[in-house]
Amino acid sequence: AAFTRPAPAASDDRPRRNKALVLEAMTSLFQAHDASAVDRLYAAEYIQHNPDIPQGRDALRTLVAGMSKDVYYEPGMMVAEADLVAIHGRIRGWSGAPQVVVDLFRIEDGRLAEHWDVLQDEVPVRTAGGVAMFDPQEARRSVPR
Repeated sequence: AAFTRPAPAASDDRPRRNKALVLEAMTSLFQAHDASAVDRLYAAEYIQHNPDIPQGRDALRTLVAGMSKDVYYEPGMMVAEADLVAIHGRIRGWSGAPQVVVDLFRIEDGRLAEHWDVLQDEVPVRTAGGVAMFDPQEARRSVPR
């Protein structure tokens, strides 16, 4: 008698790899202010959906190179599925007040190919429940993949 067993399920480690890529990009550009990371981490035909930032890697490299040293990004929780990654964070020095931001990236061939974001000025805790808009410890609650 022949024994058969089901084939092992294919492992998709894209979410884990893609989250690491996004985290490296956000910290390289908005903590270390490393404009050279753009060529390493972003696709040649990078698409930018933020209406205040011009298209392409050259524009992003120029933005990072000219950025104030006061700009500092704090990463929070991340969610990933297939080739998409969302990261919640806080950025200081980008505008007059700290902002809470959600960045959404599409990854293609191991590089950041497309970006969307939503930014909102951070508001101090004033809700009845006392819940902050951003908590630097929230990254610990991210689901590992």
